[in-house]
Amino acid sequence: MSTHEHDEIIDAAIRILLEEDRQVTISFSPDGISIRFPTTRKLAEFLSIPHYYVLPRFGAMERDGLIHRAERVGISTTAAGTAQLLKLMAERYRERAEEVLGTGILQALQAYAGGEGQE
Repeated sequence: MSTHEHDEIIDAAIRILLEEDRQVTISFSPDGISIRFPTTRKLAEFLSIPHYYVLPRFGAMERDGLIHRAERVGISTTAAGTAQLLKLMAERYRERAEEVLGTGILQALQAYAGGEGQE
């Protein structure tokens, strides 16, 4: 699958984070920036599909290097997933993202995720 085939799930995650939760959990590590995804159950409910339909899609996203799943910890984006999520967030939900994150933080995250901030 291409990363664009995962846009529906990523878009739903963004909408949950920005519109329902009104918060974004961001982690920094030597590997880059990761963003915590909503739970698979919350995404399934949001998309009005059975939970078991979401699980294979997350498996495909993990195989494509966009997310990392850790039992009892949750789902977070990889560097590639963060870049894709931030790209869609800025394209589709910039105003809401700036409300939640602030303009400067959104721009800094995009710059870093795009490779400009990494050494």
